[in-house]
Amino acid sequence: MDHHATTPVDPRVFEAMRPTLEGPLFGNAASRSHVYGHRAREAVEAARAEVAALLGARAGEIVFTSGATESDNLALKGVLHHRREAEGRDHLIVARTEHKAVLDAATRLETFGFRVTRLPVDGEGRMDPEALAEHLDEKTALVSAMLANNEVGALNDLERIGALCRDVGAWLHCDAAQGLGYVPLDVTRTPVDLVSLTAHKLYGPKGVGALWVRRKDGPRVRLVAEMDGGGHEKGMRSGTLNVPGIVGFGAAAAIQKEEGPAEAERLAALRARLWEGLAAIEEVHLNGPPLDAPRHPGNLNVSFGFVEGEGLLLRLAKTVAVSSGSACSSAGVEPSFVLRAMGVDPDLASASIRYGLGRGNTEADVDAALEATREAVGALREGSALWRAHLRGETVRW
Repeated sequence: MDHHATTPVDPRVFEAMRPTLEGPLFGNAASRSHVYGHRAREAVEAARAEVAALLGARAGEIVFTSGATESDNLALKGVLHHRREAEGRDHLIVARTEHKAVLDAATRLETFGFRVTRLPVDGEGRMDPEALAEHLDEKTALVSAMLANNEVGALNDLERIGALCRDVGAWLHCDAAQGLGYVPLDVTRTPVDLVSLTAHKLYGPKGVGALWVRRKDGPRVRLVAEMDGGGHEKGMRSGTLNVPGIVGFGAAAAIQKEEGPAEAERLAALRARLWEGLAAIEEVHLNGPPLDAPRHPGNLNVSFGFVEGEGLLLRLAKTVAVSSGSACSSAGVEPSFVLRAMGVDPDLASASIRYGLGRGNTEADVDAALEATREAVGALREGSALWRAHLRGETVRW
């Protein structure tokens, strides 16, 4: 139940990749002089169209990368460097709960003299449009707002955020690594200008992603390339194309486009079952939006009072795969920076568990996770003097 960290490769995706690994599609897609290169190139372009279709985009607007982290870096650094040179725009706005790939790229840009504004979020983890409006100005080059938060599942109001950006000529970047296909995103209707994608959150292979870059029906987005070399991907991302990964990405995107909406309903029902059971545990707190509000359908983030989070994870690890937050940050011992930005009490933030439901999960899995969680929380509280004091009605600061 840690599908927000990664997903297993769908068997259908693996079969689509097989010819690129042991069959006729092993060639270099940049080789123009023989049939092996031609076949590989055709496979890449077919996959490009499948990835684009998931967004309602044109195939020619997709740039393949190594993953969403690279896509985020290319979007932020590429846009900021271009717009400062071309237009004098040097201002970047991000939310404090963005993925570390965005936050750390923003910090790096500050060392090059760019101005960065880090916006607060509301108590449910969404970017505050009113705060955004206060900080947008004629120097703002880019705003970055994720589709679905990877810890608490909150969905940003991209329509409103994008409209505010359009008013001042700022471009909008969206990290859509989490939730794409479960959460609708049609770039022909939503005023976004760049979108970061990754395959491994869509039951595709690791190590491949994409950046969608708007070329028509809005601002013609331009970037400064961050990687020098052979000029692949129309000069925006040099390096030999990962044909197996790209073909797998295309297959995963096609499956998600077809099956994602129905799967989102199934996941929401499983999540409701999970929350109903967890809510019966004393001193449990739901983090993020209510389940009937805009939220990733497979996300449930909860905190258990009077329980030490690391100890809870260790107990659960024997039977249930869950996490305490982003897989890119959960090795640390500090409370989740996302929960802290939302105003969650530090002790509760340290005792949070993220359940990420996915394609392979069943009602039986949910029931097993519930039983394991009840047992783990009960065992930890049984040995807690603070919990016993709480039961006696004493005021406890834990």
